[in-house]
Amino acid sequence: MITIEGKSVFGGVSIGKLMFYKRNEKVIRRTHVDDVDAEWKRFEEAKNTAIDQLKDLYDKAIEDVGEANAMIFEIHQMMLDDLDYLESIEGIIRTQNVNAEYAVSTTADNFAQMFASMDDAYMQGRAADVKDVSERVLDILCGVSNGTREMTEPCIVAADDLAPSETVQLDKEKVLGFATMYGSSNSHTAILARTMNIPAVIGMGEALNPKYDGEMAIIDGFTGTLYVDPDEETLAKMQEKRAKDLEQKELLNQLKGKENVTKSGQKINVYANIGNVSDLGAVLKNDAGGVGLFRSEFLYLENSTYPTEEQQFAAYKQVVESMAGKKVIIRTLDIGADKQVDYFNLAKEENPALGYRAIRICLTRPEIFKTQLRALYRASVYGNLSIMFPMIISVKEVRKIKEIIEEVKAELREEGLPFKEDVELGIMIETPASVMMSRELAKEVDFFSVGTNDLTQYTLAIDRQNLALDEFYDPHHPAVLAMIKMAADNAHAEGKWIGICGELGADLELTEEFLKMGLDELSVSPAMVLPLRKKIRECE
Repeated sequence: MITIEGKSVFGGVSIGKLMFYKRNEKVIRRTHVDDVDAEWKRFEEAKNTAIDQLKDLYDKAIEDVGEANAMIFEIHQMMLDDLDYLESIEGIIRTQNVNAEYAVSTTADNFAQMFASMDDAYMQGRAADVKDVSERVLDILCGVSNGTREMTEPCIVAADDLAPSETVQLDKEKVLGFATMYGSSNSHTAILARTMNIPAVIGMGEALNPKYDGEMAIIDGFTGTLYVDPDEETLAKMQEKRAKDLEQKELLNQLKGKENVTKSGQKINVYANIGNVSDLGAVLKNDAGGVGLFRSEFLYLENSTYPTEEQQFAAYKQVVESMAGKKVIIRTLDIGADKQVDYFNLAKEENPALGYRAIRICLTRPEIFKTQLRALYRASVYGNLSIMFPMIISVKEVRKIKEIIEEVKAELREEGLPFKEDVELGIMIETPASVMMSRELAKEVDFFSVGTNDLTQYTLAIDRQNLALDEFYDPHHPAVLAMIKMAADNAHAEGKWIGICGELGADLELTEEFLKMGLDELSVSPAMVLPLRKKIRECE
């Protein structure tokens, strides 16, 4: 038995044969052509054929993985009509009197290298796309049919990595799981795995060798492990693990579409926490009532410079549109402490958890804050968007936020950009100060959401990043629970709703306690939505 470790992007257990994705091989040679006009026309015909193929792939992808993930094929169509790309190919054909295959291959290599060397993470991602779309044109020019060998039986698909056009052409009925040498948790393979709810392990490197093609294998998506030619003991253990997982999924699927109500009739909303647009598939699959926490800082963490208003607007718009009227609570940037970004140029601090972070950065660097607020308010017209502010300790801060919001609204009105006037505004309850001031704060905002991770840290005076203090860190501490109850009582006294978006929301040992406190909402990771809903229905 060979055991290969990688990174899990979707849980579950799959057992079946490994099938290595085999691409059609073609050799690109540089050859002299006399008629450059005819050669350019030959390229244009291949390009138009490729665009037609991409239109078909877009339609197929909408059915398989939804509109948001299918957009990549519209981007590929635009790439094929990009003037710089076309000018490079035409220039090589005409100035060097060479064949279209060589011109396309050379241009693809040059552009991919150029994109890969850029600082912007989004542009780096375009390197793989320009290679993918160019390979499609080359297949047409070389007379090679694209696609892999036919899948005759259900199997685990293995590859170095898979391009979007390759994943969408796979026979989904026969894909048991994915195992790749490279890729990231935001790669197209990972997105497809999450959308299809099938186990996937990425980043296994050279240890995932094509010589294992056809071997029996097991993917443990919970631990990020691939077993090749498993021994009897491992096979039996994994079969049992898979059976339990499938049984649990079947049981939980029975809850889909039903209200979250206790035996005595008490109702509570169950939402999902997400850190990226790519998590939306998991939110919808797990039937969450909405998004209770969208961590907008991913846009800042993934960028090499401040994300533009348009970048942010596109991301927020996609989230609220995809949730189709369900509530989406977007938290403004929570940078600082354990989330450092180089281009913010934050000074080194002795106690960063108690330092310059979150709303403190926003209120002292209003130009960054206003860019984000403009993008949020512009996205508000596309769905049910609420805005939440982290690390609040005073009424003064909330009033300052409202002043900046009014400035943003005035700017948008003047520019004729549409937005919703009455966007719901909330704050994170994650400091003892916000708990003690919660009655006054509730008069200023529409809702509270308790960040239990930081609230526990600040209440117990324990750095949650310090592993040496684990034995003292107690999220069930009576003081923490008393803080949550006080905030809940004060919110309700002012007619406002309150939820939890921290880790404790998913602690099934505390679900009954939270219901007794009268909490209106619990927001948890997408994978915990259905287990929590099951627990709620079991409570008295």
